[in-house]
Amino acid sequence: MSWTAHSYMARKGVAQGRTGAEHALTEAAQGKFHYVYGPYVEAKLRIQPGDTLTVETIDAFGGRVKTENDLPTKVLDFPFVNPQNGPIHVEGAVKGDVLAVHILSIDPRGEQPCGTTALIPEFGGLVGTGTTAMLNAPLPERVKKMQVTRAGVKFSERITLPYEPFIGTLGVSPEIEAVSSLTPDYWGGNMDLPDVAPGSIVYFPVQHPGAFLYLGDCHGRQGDGELCGVAVEMAATVRLQVDLIKGWSIPGVRLETEDFIMSVGSARPMEDAARMAYRDLVRWLVSDYGFEESEAYFLCTQAGKVRLGNMVDPKYTLGASMKKGWIGG
Repeated sequence: MSWTAHSYMARKGVAQGRTGAEHALTEAAQGKFHYVYGPYVEAKLRIQPGDTLTVETIDAFGGRVKTENDLPTKVLDFPFVNPQNGPIHVEGAVKGDVLAVHILSIDPRGEQPCGTTALIPEFGGLVGTGTTAMLNAPLPERVKKMQVTRAGVKFSERITLPYEPFIGTLGVSPEIEAVSSLTPDYWGGNMDLPDVAPGSIVYFPVQHPGAFLYLGDCHGRQGDGELCGVAVEMAATVRLQVDLIKGWSIPGVRLETEDFIMSVGSARPMEDAARMAYRDLVRWLVSDYGFEESEAYFLCTQAGKVRLGNMVDPKYTLGASMKKGWIGG
């Protein structure tokens, strides 16, 4: 029996692990992609809890960086980057519920080399930016293209890295804000967290009727921090199963795998993101696993793990996790 039979999604969800109808949202059917997360557009698709989706995403550059000669400042129209599929309306979702998104698979699509990374002026973790203003000149702009298949990411003739795909930007609509798809927060968004990967179930606090699920910005892989600001960006075919948990109030994004639970925080400075994530993890251990608060605090001190999603976006993202083996999950 799969571990998902004991997941929060299966135990608490409306569908209780049952698989519903199949839906497809192709690139052609999507038509206009979105650059903000918000409630002020029509849903592209309406589904029921338990339904499965196959979604064709485009890369964070909208497919405009086709060769290593296509410099981002020449071919992109800032701030129209990080295009998102959706929104997808989930029937019955209201504020106070939780949307559960089980990531089933992520496959690269498009002509090879379909993976792209780049150095973009005043963007990245080791350079001066608009918010970390420096007099130093920007690094020279550069694009690197890579073949990406299930066999690996061909970084160079010397190095082929494992294919470890994930969804860089995934979340639900805020209640009243319309927020750039480059920004992560309690609704999810541009977390760039490598654990948002096949096999994981991600939980989002619903803010708007129907939840309005958005997704895009898939990556072939990424190191912790997305250091230069651009992972292995790629167009992808994504399969998801979506369910709804009624009356489960959570303050932000949570994630579950076979081996661990994780709370996600997005903020600046980075230590505040870590504090947000660990505080929610402590409270999760108290509310669902029978720990007293100080004992949960002790356990996180001795056994907690932190995953750095990104250190380049308008807010930084960190995930604080705990092995299920320690807590009986």
